[in-house]
Amino acid sequence: MSQQVFFQPGDGGWVGDVIPFQHDGEFWLFYLHELREDPKPGTAWHLVTTKDLTQFVDHGVSLPHGTPDEPDFNAYTGSVVLDDHGVHHLFYTGQNPHRLGADGLPLQLVMHATSLDGMKTWAKLRNLTFGAPEGFESADWRDPFVFRDPDGLWRMLVAARHSDGPERRRGVIAQFVSRNLMHWSEAEPFWDPRRYIMHECPDVFQWGEWWYLVYSEFSDSFTTRYRMAQSPDGPWTVPDLDTIDGRAFYASKSAERDGRRFFFGWIASKEGAADDGAWQWAGTLAVLEARQNDDGTLAFGFADELVESFWDDIPLQFDVPLPARLGTPDGYGALVSHEDLPGQFYARAVFAIDAGTTECGLLLRASDDGDESYVLRLEPKRGRLVFDRWPRRATGTGQWEISGDVPFEIELERPCPLPPGEHTLEVIVDGDACVAVVDRRVALSTRIYDRTAGRLGAFVGEGSAALESLVVRKRTDN
Repeated sequence: MSQQVFFQPGDGGWVGDVIPFQHDGEFWLFYLHELREDPKPGTAWHLVTTKDLTQFVDHGVSLPHGTPDEPDFNAYTGSVVLDDHGVHHLFYTGQNPHRLGADGLPLQLVMHATSLDGMKTWAKLRNLTFGAPEGFESADWRDPFVFRDPDGLWRMLVAARHSDGPERRRGVIAQFVSRNLMHWSEAEPFWDPRRYIMHECPDVFQWGEWWYLVYSEFSDSFTTRYRMAQSPDGPWTVPDLDTIDGRAFYASKSAERDGRRFFFGWIASKEGAADDGAWQWAGTLAVLEARQNDDGTLAFGFADELVESFWDDIPLQFDVPLPARLGTPDGYGALVSHEDLPGQFYARAVFAIDAGTTECGLLLRASDDGDESYVLRLEPKRGRLVFDRWPRRATGTGQWEISGDVPFEIELERPCPLPPGEHTLEVIVDGDACVAVVDRRVALSTRIYDRTAGRLGAFVGEGSAALESLVVRKRTDN
């Protein structure tokens, strides 16, 4: 039995927002434990730890949620910091569906707890609870993120909404400051772009000469984005590729170790465990490593530790030996392995793409002839990576009843520079979770439910490319 790549608790629960904290080289990954039960139980913080990003230890409940009468019946997202005296401070969102704010919606509050061990024993400081001040909506006041600026001032960022303005553009990151983590004073908003409904799960860090602001938005793309500045006071600029991943990887927050920066989020599940199911809140935990480009922008890919955990080669046979050149100026050509792939694997394909090529990529869980499969498609002319499948959604038996007018799986495309030359496409599949990375720069996560087995293929459409190398590996069975 292979170890899971993407952590999910073994009690039938799901991983919601992840709150990462690095302690002596070990990542403490607090997360919102989602139980899809009706009536819904309260939400608690659970804790999973990892030293190598490949093996996870589940510690169960860390911060219990409150009783049905208390304001933190749902203990939602926040942050953890360590003060100069060795005390851990946990700031979180308290919400109870029976406690309504001035707008008639469930009230959200910023709450505070402290601990000496930082893992299991938390004292809730209920007298330090506070809600939204005048000018902000009381039902959207969440995800407190606390960090220390270069002057030693503690800053708390709160995902909030203005009480007036266009409905979809009231999102603002409110700000409070403190010298002792106990008493907070309201300051000018940290960021107020009037751009989205909300800027959930804010995260701020410094890396070299650059500061980064990370947030998740559900107005346009349901994705995590980042901004850059030369100081924590801005002005914040928009990088050309400003997203961490796509639609299926949400609420990503980061932690640093040994000069490296890792982003932890969740890959959303789908209703009915089906490809056509609607995206759900919460899923399985996944990690991407950020790499800093020369201009300060960020690239995202797999951590080396994760790739190196797949070391047992899977031999595959094709009709022609590899490396191989695929080319058809106005058609389509593919190579498909003779063998099915296991349910968990890592693959790395290096393509040398010729100028003018429309598409190339990998087929996952493909039929013998490659006509049916999941598809990771590089589109150089459009500068993007997309996830696709064939057949797409079918409403009947006729060809006209298949969604062939949809160019790919909606919401699963990523901007991706693909000039002529070599490009590396990596993919990790673990059951129904799939993550692809191009050139250690662009990541795309998704779910693959309906096709549970099949072969690996490579293809080219309308152009030519050489499949210069192909490596497929698995983890050694326990």
